Amino acid sequence: MQQSRAIKSFKRLVLAGLLFSLAACAKSASSNPPRSTLEPELVRGADLSRWPEISKANPVFKNRDSQVQAFLDILEAEGLNTVRLKLWHSPNGRTSSFAEVDSFAQVLKARGFKIWLSLHYSDTWADPGQQNPPAAWSGLEFQSLKDSIYQYTFKLSQHIDCDIIQIGNEINNGFIHPMGNRFNNTEQFKALLDAASQAVRDAGSNSQIMLHYAGFEGAKNFFNEIPSDIYDCIGLSYYPKWHGKSLSSLSLAAEEIIEVFDKDLYIAETAYPFTLDWNDWTNNIVGLESQLIPRYPATAQGQKEFLAEIRAICERNERIKGFCYWGGELIAWKGDTASNASPWENQALFNFDNEALTVLEVFNP
Repeated sequence: MQQSRAIKSFKRLVLAGLLFSLAACAKSASSNPPRSTLEPELVRGADLSRWPEISKANPVFKNRDSQVQAFLDILEAEGLNTVRLKLWHSPNGRTSSFAEVDSFAQVLKARGFKIWLSLHYSDTWADPGQQNPPAAWSGLEFQSLKDSIYQYTFKLSQHIDCDIIQIGNEINNGFIHPMGNRFNNTEQFKALLDAASQAVRDAGSNSQIMLHYAGFEGAKNFFNEIPSDIYDCIGLSYYPKWHGKSLSSLSLAAEEIIEVFDKDLYIAETAYPFTLDWNDWTNNIVGLESQLIPRYPATAQGQKEFLAEIRAICERNERIKGFCYWGGELIAWKGDTASNASPWENQALFNFDNEALTVLEVFNP
């Protein structure tokens, strides 16, 4: 009898210990939410950062049936499911400001779009050629800069409901120069990245943390330098003008990067012209035959076939989670004589009469 009571007592202790362990695990799981809110569906996105500004000009758009329809309604009906928005720290004006991006993101979320937030950590454009710090952070000592990045990113992560949060834009050479220069201040660059990443996690955000590299040449060396726990996924830009005219090279490089680093990957920016003409007096990014891939002429069909191959690259590898088209909204919204408007109107998703182009078929589910 005494042995039976001892056994029962032992079992109760074991059970209590098991229940305590399960409770501890549950608490731990709840304090570390899943890192992704994205569904398995292929991301079929476009960067529409300038739309709030362009919309004030009240342009009239037509869908592919030549019927007048609202801009966002056309894109939603065609199958666009993700919108990328760039955010500048303290821009000169409202464009890409926190107030504008926050407001637009809420409109897009209410429509069911996923939100991909591109943090430039600058008051203006950040890319491989320039990574200037916000004026508010200019001259800060390193620890103060790190703290500022953390607090800024924490606030954004808590306030804007996004599915992907991109730490820096095309950070091949680092970001927030000179402190975050990848080559001159490598350890500080990584520490600043880590501060931003930790802020996203500490804010309790489920957003996927992306690092964004322009092109694929040198991408392996870049990601070799970055601790894998800082980020969740990789974004690559691909423009034939800057990154080579071989889509097969893009595909092979993406597959190798996925295999080496065991991360999901996105084609974060791409675009292609439907014409080499122009619709305003602003110099266009692409305007020469030599800037094209010979297989894809600068026609509506050529543009569609180019993007269709980008999508096919995604669909051939389950770890390539989708693509994002750049400048789809960048029509010549200031008129046909403006010299400070759109350098992308010949690569938009709408022609010079604001009619939806056949490239939009590529966004269909």
